[in-house]
Amino acid sequence: MANALARLRDSDIWWSFKRSPITVLSAIVALVCIVTSVAAPLIAPHNPFDLATLNLLDAFKPPAWVAEGEADYLLGTDDQGRDVLSAILYGARISLLVGFAATIFAAFVGVSVGLLAGFLGGTVDALLMRIADIQLTFPSILVALLVDGIVRAAVAREVHDQIALFVVIVAIGISEWPKFARPVRGSTMVERNKEYVLAARVIGVSSFRIMTGHVLPNVLGPVLVIATLNLGLAILSEATLSFLGVGVPPTQPSLGTLIRIGNDFLFSGEWWITIFPGIALVVMVLSVNLLGDWLRDALNPRLR
Repeated sequence: MANALARLRDSDIWWSFKRSPITVLSAIVALVCIVTSVAAPLIAPHNPFDLATLNLLDAFKPPAWVAEGEADYLLGTDDQGRDVLSAILYGARISLLVGFAATIFAAFVGVSVGLLAGFLGGTVDALLMRIADIQLTFPSILVALLVDGIVRAAVAREVHDQIALFVVIVAIGISEWPKFARPVRGSTMVERNKEYVLAARVIGVSSFRIMTGHVLPNVLGPVLVIATLNLGLAILSEATLSFLGVGVPPTQPSLGTLIRIGNDFLFSGEWWITIFPGIALVVMVLSVNLLGDWLRDALNPRLR
């Protein structure tokens, strides 16, 4: 472990990271978002989803620094009397969970498809890439809505509410896998003709072992960058689905759900219900995207 940390401190990536104040700030903000979301049950002032603690008399209280605000509700309350700050902390957990899980799922599917298409070539390559091309012609959010709609039509409403989180993850993952497949396919087509692959074939190594044990480690470079950039898009896609009312159920509201709830009261003067969750979403996605931009440049040998 100590040797790994020492190599990291001496690497070009760490040097590039230290010399970019925006990247350092983005990493700190992203880390704070993740830590506060994971530790929400410990640091949140209230449990906004415990019905026994809610009081409708506390509804629509403004932030603490505004007249009629209370110190117990730093960012105010919503129409149900829920503390907005606590709701943001709990909602960010759902947004981050969906974002990470959907990105991992999309990366798994995309890398697998790209590896098969690039290594086998021929008809398999043409078929898989045409499927990717067709999907790329549709907006990602439209594909996610289609998948969610199919599941809603296929199962009962009670069952859908129980598996809604899983459905959102799969829907977003399916809509994003071509972004991983095409770069991996291109890198695999280059690697499959190199000497180490030809030598492995000569000694009788199976195609599956060559793909997974030899080619795969050498084509994963761009995947990390794509995954970092795609994480922000996945969080935005989940927020969009929840804002449209087809995301996670109201009993497990994410940031998108909180924004949708607050949007109903935005023009009646209760601006804090939607503004603060919106700011939290923007800050979270922006920090992740800035990290992705830096990582793309840091791993590009032409920019060193």
